[in-house]
Amino acid sequence: MKFFLDTANTDDIRRAADLGLADGVTTNPSLVAREGRDFEPLIKEICSIVDGPVSAEVTAEELDPMVEQARRLADLAPNVIVKIPVGEVGLRAVRLLESEGIRTNVTLVFSPLQALLVARAGASYLSPFIGRLDDIGHTGMDLVEQILEVLANYDLPSQTIVASIRHPLHVLQAALLGAPIATIPPQVLFKLLHHPLTDTGIERFMKDWNTLLGRNR
Repeated sequence: MKFFLDTANTDDIRRAADLGLADGVTTNPSLVAREGRDFEPLIKEICSIVDGPVSAEVTAEELDPMVEQARRLADLAPNVIVKIPVGEVGLRAVRLLESEGIRTNVTLVFSPLQALLVARAGASYLSPFIGRLDDIGHTGMDLVEQILEVLANYDLPSQTIVASIRHPLHVLQAALLGAPIATIPPQVLFKLLHHPLTDTGIERFMKDWNTLLGRNR
């Protein structure tokens, strides 16, 4: 499973890249706004840090402005993926952009039927939001399982990016389902390295080692 970073923070992206854990990045207007920086220079910098796909989201709601904005975003760097919300206008934009060779990531997918339509439209990626479903009493990972099955049934090439991940268990569940990609907030990604028994084990080893050194002085 590929790990994308769900952030616009370049320090976190560099930290993950140094560990070989930044196969791509997903951003959205909220994540960019948190950084307090101009949008386009920030996206360019992120694209210079990672070689993989970097999702940059459109904000226009009508077709022509959406497509125009998507083209500008795609011109920022060769690894930009244009992120577009699911919907009728979004699907029309996806069909046009993909025909021009501009890759798209359709976001805010909450049902397997939405995913099917998105894949039929030719999107390179689609992003089911599992955490938000969990928040309203559904099991978000059931959606991922259904989407993967539907896409496999019809050999549709759109790649599923498991999004809205809230904790390490989401990552494990996505991996067990065979999801190709998970986009993970940095605070969750770095938790994957830790386990309390690992931490206490290292602490015990170092304590014993220091005791041994003390005896040999």
